Amino acid sequence: MVSTNRIAEVATLVGEPARAAMLSALMDGRALTATELAGVAGITPQTASGHLAQLADARLILVERQGRHRYHRLATPDVARMIETVMQVASAMAPPSRALPAVGPRDAAMRRARLCYDHLAGELGVAVTDALLERGAVEFEDGAGIVTDAGTALLRDLGIALDDLGDDGRRRSSRPLCRPCLDWSERRPHLAGRIGAALCARFLEQDFLRRIGNSRALSVTPKGQGALRELFGIQM
Repeated sequence: MVSTNRIAEVATLVGEPARAAMLSALMDGRALTATELAGVAGITPQTASGHLAQLADARLILVERQGRHRYHRLATPDVARMIETVMQVASAMAPPSRALPAVGPRDAAMRRARLCYDHLAGELGVAVTDALLERGAVEFEDGAGIVTDAGTALLRDLGIALDDLGDDGRRRSSRPLCRPCLDWSERRPHLAGRIGAALCARFLEQDFLRRIGNSRALSVTPKGQGALRELFGIQM
C-alpha cells in the first residue's frame, strides 16, 4: 500500500508552479531539453535542471541522452493521466462568482484538437470516440474498455493491427489496450490506451493532423477533413 508520505511527496513535486509548467509541456509526448523546459516555466536552465532532477528521482519523468543533449519525457502514460486529471480538477475549481477569462485563438485550437500525451483529446478526440462507440468498435464500462471484432476490422482497414500492439500473447504490456480518458475540456471520455495512441500516431503519419507550433494543439489538414468525414462522419 502506498504511504501517505509518498502521496504527499508526489503532490508536492507536481504542485510547484515551475515543475507543473514543465510537466504540462511534456503532455504532448515529446522529449524536451532542460533549456526548452526552462523557457516554458520562465526560469533559468540551472534552476530547471534542479527541478528536473527531482522529477526524475521520483520517476515522474525519464531522461534520455543523445549526443551532447539530455532529453526529458514523461515516464509513463499513468503520469500523463494523473496530470490530465489534475488539469480537469483545477479547471473546475474557479469560484462561481469569478468571471471566466476571455480566451484567444490558441485556447480555441486546444479545445478543438490536442494531444493528451500520445492520444487525441478535445472536440476531435471525443468525436472520434463517439463514432467508434456508435459503430460498436469499442465498448466502455466502469472505466475500462474493450475492442470488439468490428473494431478490430475497422482498425485493420486503417492499417492498425492489434498484433502489432502487443495483444497477441507474445508480448506483454501493463498499459491497457483500450480505456476511456475523461477529457478535461469536453468533460466526456475520449479514447486512450494503446489503441488511442495508435490511432493518433496513424492520423499524424497520414497527415490528417499536424502539430501547431510547440503547443499540444493540433490542426486538421484538408486531407484530414476528408478522411474524418469519410471514415467517421465527422465534420471538423
